[in-house]
Amino acid sequence: MRLVDCSREVEWRLTEDLIDDIPKYAILSHTWGPDTEDVTYKDMVDGTGKSKAGYDKIGFCGEQARRDGLQYFWVDTCCIDKTNHTELSEAINSMFRWYRNAARCYVYLSDVTSRYYDKIDPSLQTWRPAFQNSRWFTRGWTLQELIAPLSVEFFCSRGWRLGDKKLLEQQLHDITGIAVPALQGAALSEFDVNERMSWARLRTTKRPEDMAYALLGIFGIHIPLIYGEGMLNAFSRLQLEIDRRAKEPLPDLSRNPILHPHPVKRNYRKVVVTITSWQVDQALLKFPVSPHTSHCLCHALNKHRFI
Repeated sequence: MRLVDCSREVEWRLTEDLIDDIPKYAILSHTWGPDTEDVTYKDMVDGTGKSKAGYDKIGFCGEQARRDGLQYFWVDTCCIDKTNHTELSEAINSMFRWYRNAARCYVYLSDVTSRYYDKIDPSLQTWRPAFQNSRWFTRGWTLQELIAPLSVEFFCSRGWRLGDKKLLEQQLHDITGIAVPALQGAALSEFDVNERMSWARLRTTKRPEDMAYALLGIFGIHIPLIYGEGMLNAFSRLQLEIDRRAKEPLPDLSRNPILHPHPVKRNYRKVVVTITSWQVDQALLKFPVSPHTSHCLCHALNKHRFI
């Protein structure tokens, strides 16, 4: 996972690809514009792209992250090298987890404008009609971006906060049809396959296969990406994997020593003591030594807690 370091006011830089010890980060949810307008990974590496229209939402995300005390943030357009198929496949299969693990998720609604008097009296909500009809609710990828994060905050095109997932819970349910418990963070396994599929029925993606790939996290599935296979084949592979998991019992990983290390350090010490003591006894039998030497060996073993 590659993040943007926004600690410097003058120049923001991409981190190296992080695998372990990932710091707290904010994450952006948005709708893509034309390919020529969004800031790409190459733009970030080359230090270009600030003149692109898509830079506004990146700038917003970085500034909001700084206000929330976060040094790092993630935006899909510029943090993934989409020319690298392996990296793209890993990112899409990890996307749900990345959104789930984010400290903050900012939804930037480029087609929603709030008026100044909404800030004075939030109850007016003059932005509500535009919010209900926002393009953000029609995109395939934004489904998991709404469900996965624990903290989701909505902002208008001016960067003004409209509310969070908890405050707007009923409106979000009315717009999306997603069950309120799912919006509240209930385990998605509590909802059957058909219900989860129904949450995406009115959504679209630019590439047909992405309609299936955007649901990987919703079902906890990981499959290779095959762009060009078409929507039907992509959904067939997704459905086969869902069916396979439904038929096969989940493996019991509770005894896996890698996933769940057992505190057996003392047991290992006892084994070492037994073997070491036996080896010393055998050595004394084969090569008789004076009582003083035997005492020294036992003292050394005891000192290193082998006895």
